[in-house]
Amino acid sequence: MRSKVTVVGAGNVGATTALRIQSLGYADVVLVDVVEDLPQGKALDMLEAGPVVGSDAVVTGSNGYEESANSDLVVITAGIARRPGMSRDDLLLTNMRITSAVTSEVVKHSPNCIIIAVTNPLDAMVQNVYESSGFPRNRVFGMAGILDTARFRTFIAQELDVSVEDVQAYVLGGHGDDMVPLVRYTTVGGIPISELMAEEKIDQLVQRTRNGGGEIVALLKEGSAYYAPSAAITQMVEAVLLDKKRILPCCVYLEGEFGINGLCVGVPAKLGAGGMEQVVEIRLTEEERASLNQSAASVQELVDVMHQAKAEQSQ
Repeated sequence: MRSKVTVVGAGNVGATTALRIQSLGYADVVLVDVVEDLPQGKALDMLEAGPVVGSDAVVTGSNGYEESANSDLVVITAGIARRPGMSRDDLLLTNMRITSAVTSEVVKHSPNCIIIAVTNPLDAMVQNVYESSGFPRNRVFGMAGILDTARFRTFIAQELDVSVEDVQAYVLGGHGDDMVPLVRYTTVGGIPISELMAEEKIDQLVQRTRNGGGEIVALLKEGSAYYAPSAAITQMVEAVLLDKKRILPCCVYLEGEFGINGLCVGVPAKLGAGGMEQVVEIRLTEEERASLNQSAASVQELVDVMHQAKAEQSQ
């Protein structure tokens, strides 16, 4: 019996994610969007690709949540996208309202599901979905670290002219300018990157990784990245649905790990059938820990703004 995955938001990220999941064949997909007929049209197009890619998975488009009922996993991509000159922070309150409304519907129709949040600003939206859902922390987490790490690995592979498969790296912290690429844990074929590349070049690649999303936004002029983000989401979906026990950088709600409490931040985590099954607390140097704390502080600022806005709404 195939699993059931709902993707909320039929824009570029959501639709491409739905297509990737459907192509794998082991999960039926419900694509939800508020725009009339848009998810239905995209779902039908994907369904008609099934005979070519060899997938019997069903894709259903909907403008409501009834068809999503009893989903095993829900991916939330709904929200407005970043435009040139717009920071992730600019998106905060609009996307907070959107993700709050979506989460309410998801919880009502799929009370036992696992939620992967993707909407930007990522860490703050994961926090919002976690708090809005009332779910335990193992069932709400976010995609960002895999994407940031993939960008870092891509740039390293290009620079050294090696296979991306041989580049292993970790990017922790918030999905923004304060993200923390862990150079000390970055290897190529098991060889520390510091033995293969000058420190100045490593610093350049770290900075390019931090600007990775903005670089694509500037090139596209309208819209933002979706091929790599959808691939990262699909890796997380696979890890959960196939109980792979993958250790991946994800945005999770921390309860004292890394000295951070009550905040959603990117750290290594084990993903399996139980969702986020374990936070993997690796040793950090004083400098790395300071960078992670700085990144967490940036996330906390956004969360404080959200909490203030919610308090004002409830008055």
